[in-house]
Amino acid sequence: MRRARRPPDLHRVGVANAKYNEPMLAAERPYVGRFAPSPTGPLHAGSLVAALASRLDALAHGGRWLLRIEDLDAPREMPGAARAIVETLARLGFRNDAEIVFQSRRHDAYRQAFDRLVAGGHVYPCGCTRREITDSMSSRSRTFAGAEKPYPGTCRHGMPPGRSARSWRVRVGPTPLHWVDRRAGPRVDRLDEQVGDFVLRRADGQWAYQLAVVVDDDAQGVSDIVRGADLLDSTARQLHLRLLLGMPAPRHLHVPVLVGPDGSKLSKQTGAPPIDASRPIDALDAALQALGLGRIGREPLDRWWSLATDRWAQAEAPCSETARSIRDEPRALHEPTDQPKCAAGVPDQADPPPPKEAGSSPPDASAPPRGTENPNSTRPGSSASTKTEPRCARTN
Repeated sequence: MRRARRPPDLHRVGVANAKYNEPMLAAERPYVGRFAPSPTGPLHAGSLVAALASRLDALAHGGRWLLRIEDLDAPREMPGAARAIVETLARLGFRNDAEIVFQSRRHDAYRQAFDRLVAGGHVYPCGCTRREITDSMSSRSRTFAGAEKPYPGTCRHGMPPGRSARSWRVRVGPTPLHWVDRRAGPRVDRLDEQVGDFVLRRADGQWAYQLAVVVDDDAQGVSDIVRGADLLDSTARQLHLRLLLGMPAPRHLHVPVLVGPDGSKLSKQTGAPPIDASRPIDALDAALQALGLGRIGREPLDRWWSLATDRWAQAEAPCSETARSIRDEPRALHEPTDQPKCAAGVPDQADPPPPKEAGSSPPDASAPPRGTENPNSTRPGSSASTKTEPRCARTN
């Protein structure tokens, strides 16, 4: 069994208004990974890519892999979806190493963390509506990159007279937050410029995703977070909360997300079809190819997982080595770093040709020859359960 590597330290992380000067750094601890889907629909190809990456990384490190159902948003939850997700994962050979956690049963834990932040002066009530925030930002001459505009701080020093709290926000400061993604490399985020003070409890009384995921990851002892690159921008917010709550920092790896023909993320909301669990190897191979590791083909399910784990471990090694060197040398966070080609969709060499399978589809003639495709996207290969012909969108 391989010993888990220590997650990278967060060098020079600072938080305005915090009552400490340095973060609580994670000591070396056993590897614990997780997959945390929302039950807004059945498992689809995009979710399977993230699930596969998280479990392969756990297996490659000789660690534990946990399953958590993030069912806090009841209005968006599809009846029976949680059970369907669990059953589909089981039929594909996923084996969680502890009891499944449901966020809907953990309100007390979120309340305790929230109360600690309130007691520390890090949280304040906000009476702003979304329309008011949008109007406030539109009246400013400054333009912002991306779709999200930072909260202008209207209620930061107190709500206007006659207003009642619609949400509760956590304060952020101007200090840059430095962290390392195992694939994307060093990151520097300025939460005050990117998102501003962000919501921890919503206007409808529901706990925000950012708080719930931090509390649950810490309670479950998660050491490594492997998930889709669409959540890359959430990481700084979660690390900020960890610092305020005195929690150790996990290691992060964000893998490519599948996108449809129109370039939008493949999701339940965009009509992504459910995984066909009656053909587990086909579904798993499509997800493995989306991660840049080729296809394995017709093998017994246990054998498939063993071979896939070996491929992941071999391809992931350069990323872990670079992350470790960055952790050990703080200057690397402020200097250009040679980025390795990592397991998450950027193999060092061309993928080996997939084995010929009985009944398999011929190669996609519309796909460009290897080496001529757009470096920011690639086709993961056809899948019997995917009709939208998704491709993989990369973060670098």
